[in-house]
Amino acid sequence: MAEELKNIGEDYQRLSKEGFDAAARSFGEVNKGFQAIASEATDYSKKVFDDVIRAWEQLLGAKSMDRAFEIQSQYAKKAYDNHIAEMSKLGEMYVSLARNAYKPVEQAAARKVT
Repeated sequence: MAEELKNIGEDYQRLSKEGFDAAARSFGEVNKGFQAIASEATDYSKKVFDDVIRAWEQLLGAKSMDRAFEIQSQYAKKAYDNHIAEMSKLGEMYVSLARNAYKPVEQAAARKVT
């Protein structure tokens, strides 16, 4: 009986350590993922600001209303296309973050089952 309790205690300690290690690796992946997303969002914001300034400078130099309308239309199309592309990229980054954060937990669970 004492030997069985000792084995149960050792198994519990091993499983607890594996679970903690998996959680720590998972949190590490989440942290890396959020840092990458924050970096991407910052880069995108800088690019948008540069595009706005460039369009504004072009508008100030426009010689006619037709040219101003053309500049605004080009800017609006480019801004929309860039926004859609960025949202798609960020969505993929969030999916990747979730997958990478889940892997350590999944691996630990698979070891417990076997």
